Amino acid sequence: MEILLIALGIAAVIGIYLWITYNALVALKIRVDEAWSDITVQLKRRADLIPNLIETVRGYASHEREVFENVTKARAATVSRHRRYRPRVSLRERNRPRAAP
Repeated sequence: MEILLIALGIAAVIGIYLWITYNALVALKIRVDEAWSDITVQLKRRADLIPNLIETVRGYASHEREVFENVTKARAATVSRHRRYRPRVSLRERNRPRAAP
């Protein structure tokens, strides 16, 4: 009778151990599945944001192009005005010795 109780006790301990181990493994599998799901969601969000980013860059590029064109036009206008109003002096006239005042 004693051996039967010991065998039942050992079987119960082994059964409880297997039950706890199985539940722990199932819980870990669920956590892994949730982690992969979170990764998938983040990748989908990132993929959804790429077209918005491209449109933002295109808009900024057109704005930047307009700014650079305006700066170039303004610089060209300033240089052309400066050349127009500055008297042209030849190198000979510039290098000619001048009389002291």
